[in-house]
Amino acid sequence: QVQLVESGGGLVQAGGSLRLSCAASGRTFSTYYMGWFRQAPGKEREFVAAISRNGGSTDYAGSVKGRFTISRDNAKNTVYLQMNSLKPEDTAVYYCNAAQISAMIFRPDRFDSWGQGTQVTVSS
Repeated sequence: QVQLVESGGGLVQAGGSLRLSCAASGRTFSTYYMGWFRQAPGKEREFVAAISRNGGSTDYAGSVKGRFTISRDNAKNTVYLQMNSLKPEDTAVYYCNAAQISAMIFRPDRFDSWGQGTQVTVSS
């Protein structure tokens, strides 16, 4: 099991940018599909973006497509989420997670454990 620590959140004005990082422990990071998820107050946790093990394939939720970019550096055991053109509705706690089955990375309800997340607040 890989341990994950998210960072990089903060307060930003609408239209601004943030880059989130998720650092993973262990030597098997490259064997995991990685995903970013978010949970806004009073809402269910939702899928945001996913990336394949070698970084060659990515997927995005419709609400962030064209604004967010997921990437990974397997040498640094880190996955990133570059968020541009931020909107107030992007305000949430952002989490990353890892899965060894690609289908699972789109399903936040399938994960048993989560890190502490990083808060992103976008002001209007």
